[in-house]
Amino acid sequence: MTPTRRLSAPAALGGAVAIGVMTAIQARINGVLGVRVDNGIVAGLISFAVGFLTLIVVIVCLPSARRGVGRLRDGIRDRSIPFWMLLGGACGALTVSAQGITAGVLGVSLFTVGVVAGQTLHGLVLDRVGFGPAGVVAVTPGRVAGGALALAAVGISLSGDVLATAPLWMLLLPFAAGVGIAWQAATNGRLSQRVHSPLAATMMSFIAGTAVLMIAAGVSVGVRGVPDAPPTEPWLYLGGVLGAAYILLGTFIVAHTGVLLMGLGSVLGQLATSVVIDLIWPAAAGPAPWQIIGMVAVAVASVVVALPRRRRP
Repeated sequence: MTPTRRLSAPAALGGAVAIGVMTAIQARINGVLGVRVDNGIVAGLISFAVGFLTLIVVIVCLPSARRGVGRLRDGIRDRSIPFWMLLGGACGALTVSAQGITAGVLGVSLFTVGVVAGQTLHGLVLDRVGFGPAGVVAVTPGRVAGGALALAAVGISLSGDVLATAPLWMLLLPFAAGVGIAWQAATNGRLSQRVHSPLAATMMSFIAGTAVLMIAAGVSVGVRGVPDAPPTEPWLYLGGVLGAAYILLGTFIVAHTGVLLMGLGSVLGQLATSVVIDLIWPAAAGPAPWQIIGMVAVAVASVVVALPRRRRP
């Protein structure tokens, strides 16, 4: 199923960039929260819970969203909605946990390195097999070039002494988060089409993510002990609100862009915002400024190459 009214390419790409901006800001907020409570998984649970409560308030206020939730409930009850469509939030749980564990130490820019690689590779695969709501998107030379340039940006940012100063697992975890982001966007987009409500699909994503994080946080607390008391600064809890906003936006626009192009646009927003954040608010580690500048330039080239050659289904 494809949308009857398609967003213009600039509007869809602008939405993808906005997702990246919000993701980068959320990464720093959740990274700081993870350091403050001394448990990245618990920080992820706090972030998801705040986003979930925000969504509930919005849904209660919108009749169309309530009808979408009703269709979601009916689909689950009569099993007309496949179980896998309900699991997009599990990857969201991985993303916020990775933010809480690594972003406060690596910095937003270096965290984004792994996310770029994961999103790009998996987005290309998901588009090719037609998993996303946009259907099968052919692997054109432009799309391959865009993906290759994005991966070249990863190589640029990993040059020098980055690998020597950051543990390998801290780079692999953001990569897994990037893979999860691509799959979550495609899954939520499919569910949104099924229930005719991006808000209902986003709510389901938060239900699944919160459930996974509650289990993971329980295990983490059992192994590591009780985390530090939650901080009192209100801004440290805005990550959940941003998460609700960008998941909802991604659920809506992925049917217009495909998974890869949405990922490239969000990468551009993430990188540009990450540079600004890490320059004005440095973390304990991170790539050199020239590496980030080169990464941003290549990401821009990726989007420019991928957008004009994209074939509409």
